[in-house]
Amino acid sequence: MKIHHLQHVPFEGLGSMGSFFLKKGCQLSSTHFYLGHSLPAIDEIDWLIVMGGPMGVHDDMQFPWLKAEKVFIRQAIDSGKIVLGICLGAQLIADVLGAEVFQNQCREIGWFPVERKLDAADSKLAGVLPDRFEVFHWHGDSFEIPQGARLLASSEACRNQGFVVDGRIVGLQFHLETTPASAAALIQNCGAELDGSQFVQTEAEILSDETRFLKINSLMDGLLAELEDQNSHL
Repeated sequence: MKIHHLQHVPFEGLGSMGSFFLKKGCQLSSTHFYLGHSLPAIDEIDWLIVMGGPMGVHDDMQFPWLKAEKVFIRQAIDSGKIVLGICLGAQLIADVLGAEVFQNQCREIGWFPVERKLDAADSKLAGVLPDRFEVFHWHGDSFEIPQGARLLASSEACRNQGFVVDGRIVGLQFHLETTPASAAALIQNCGAELDGSQFVQTEAEILSDETRFLKINSLMDGLLAELEDQNSHL
């Protein structure tokens, strides 16, 4: 499989997903927009993974490459590729699919539970996730669920935590790929957002228990494996 990921800042990469794909023998490539990288031809990839970042989907004036990125995401969707978006990546997919992206009622940063809303009987992808599970969050924006998509999960602070379209397009507002190192990098680069509000934890709370990262990384592996299995015919 040829896995291509779109990266917006140096401190939000594939995280635990990198080792999953390498163990599978996948061919990895990337576009780092902050370095001025160009996008590949759409027929050169099988999967597209869109990572997070501190910018917003509407910040085209400050980040002109967002326009080209949205066009590329649309091409990937229309070409039948497997598309996974995380945090900003999920917001970009939602925007491309015509859903509204907006400032959430509050920031959500740290470890908080989400509840799975999609019945496992209706989606094998949902079936790899528990009914209720703790995940890592770092976001201030949210999205409406695109037309034709199904709501995957919700949290107390954010109603729409993820969606699935046709079993091959997945948007996750939360993070399952985060490692202790990538969480520390987020704190180093975006620590000013740790404002002590209701759903924002401290640096110590975020980094206190490394087993949390192992748990979410295991969920990420399961989700990726199921996404691959469901779309093995592509």
